[in-house]
Amino acid sequence: MTRLALLSVSDKTGLVAFARQLVETFNFSIISSGGTAEALKAAGIPVTKVSDYTGSPEILGGRVKTLHPRIHGGILARRDIPQDLTDLEANQIQPIDLVVVNLYPFEQTIAQPGVSLADAVEQIDIGGPAMLRASAKNFAHVTVLCNPAQYDEYLTELRQGDGQVSFEFRRACALAGFSHTAKYDAAIATYLAAQSATREPIAAESTSEHPASIALTGRLLQPLRYGENPHQPAAWYQTGESPRGWAAATQIQGKELSYNNLVDLEAARQIVAEFDDAPGAPAAAVIIKHTNPCGVALGNTLLEAYTKAYAADSTSAFGGIVALNQPIDGETAAALTQTFLECVVAPGCDAAAAEILAAKSKVRVLTLPDLHTGPAQTVRAIAGGLLLQASDDLPIDISQWKVATEKAPTDDQWAELRFAWAVCKHVKSNAIVVTNHRTTLGIGAGQMNRVGSVKLALEQAGDRARGAILASDGFFPFDDSVRQAAAAGIVAIAQPGGSLRDAESIQAANELGLAMIFTGVRHFLH
Repeated sequence: MTRLALLSVSDKTGLVAFARQLVETFNFSIISSGGTAEALKAAGIPVTKVSDYTGSPEILGGRVKTLHPRIHGGILARRDIPQDLTDLEANQIQPIDLVVVNLYPFEQTIAQPGVSLADAVEQIDIGGPAMLRASAKNFAHVTVLCNPAQYDEYLTELRQGDGQVSFEFRRACALAGFSHTAKYDAAIATYLAAQSATREPIAAESTSEHPASIALTGRLLQPLRYGENPHQPAAWYQTGESPRGWAAATQIQGKELSYNNLVDLEAARQIVAEFDDAPGAPAAAVIIKHTNPCGVALGNTLLEAYTKAYAADSTSAFGGIVALNQPIDGETAAALTQTFLECVVAPGCDAAAAEILAAKSKVRVLTLPDLHTGPAQTVRAIAGGLLLQASDDLPIDISQWKVATEKAPTDDQWAELRFAWAVCKHVKSNAIVVTNHRTTLGIGAGQMNRVGSVKLALEQAGDRARGAILASDGFFPFDDSVRQAAAAGIVAIAQPGGSLRDAESIQAANELGLAMIFTGVRHFLH
């Protein structure tokens, strides 16, 4: 009796060539359903339709095809259990040695604009996951393939094993199958949770805002040399079927990206995304070191923006990560090569710029056309659990800001305050940012008290603080920071407000002739 293979795939990449090898070289018989059977038949490959094999027609518009004892009995039968073999014989069921299944394109469907819930539901595969799980469970006797990339490996196993497949290969394929169905189910659960976000909770422990359970899945994109330090193994995983974000970036040149590179690149992307990239908008340049900005600036040209950002803290810029909101041109590329940089990312890079940057072959240069779209949520692991929060992507709306002092900012100071606030939200708390002429002059990051951050930022700014403005990610609990800022020459301050001692800070600002606005929004970054 020939061996039996069941082929039922949505993605038909490589299917015909694979099936031909199974039949002509390894003497398999094939049963198949729906479009897979039609594709094989059109290619001249002998195939038996599942409905003919089971004696049961496809029903419910194709919703029920392979859910039949002759299919699942053939998959799940244990060849070393006599009763299982007796059951097969009594029910005229042939053992199935190979199951080749991939699933309806659910994630690709929901990624399309305007897809209805009904359309999405019809792309929830039932028979496919059932066959995948059944064959993966019985990997001691059955091989399951869920990805066209596995076809050549399987054929190689057959050739090297004189028509047999090793236990280790079957087990590895089973793991791939279970991982595939887990990821598939997670995508469905995530989609339905988002669709149900406005409805009342069904489970007592869930809320309309937070589902009772979450599923996080990813596909290995590439191993990384190590994590934050050489003793920490690390890897990069892609979420979703289609590459998005950094998985969709193009690396033009340079060494392989590291864990720290990717973390810093994301921090740089988040800041540059604060600034408009529409035609006619100012150019923006961001230089990151250890996830904190060391220089951020706007300019009439990309070269001007980068030059200003670099001059803001040229010492820290050494070995930094640069993000630009406009395609790299030749002049900017020449400036970038004047110092050692780890990475540069921009929406594009023209040919002249690429040629210039090639002189610094080790610097990683990436293009990412969409620098604005980031994750909707952030996830952090803690002992025994996960923390999930919405990303801090609240748009800056200065129409909601309140002038707290007798003195109001000038029009130019309003624009400067907005720039400083956009940078401040991406600096580790306690965060203080001093800017002027849309350029950072001093940044105090990650200090244990706000006074310490103010001191660092003002010391870094030095004499440049005169006439500048200051932004704080949290309120001032005392008036000491206001007085310190005024003594250094600061003329306007942006802070959230909300302290029990706000009146003291306002009084100090009025006394010293400063303008102070309350944003009403806090931007702690831990």
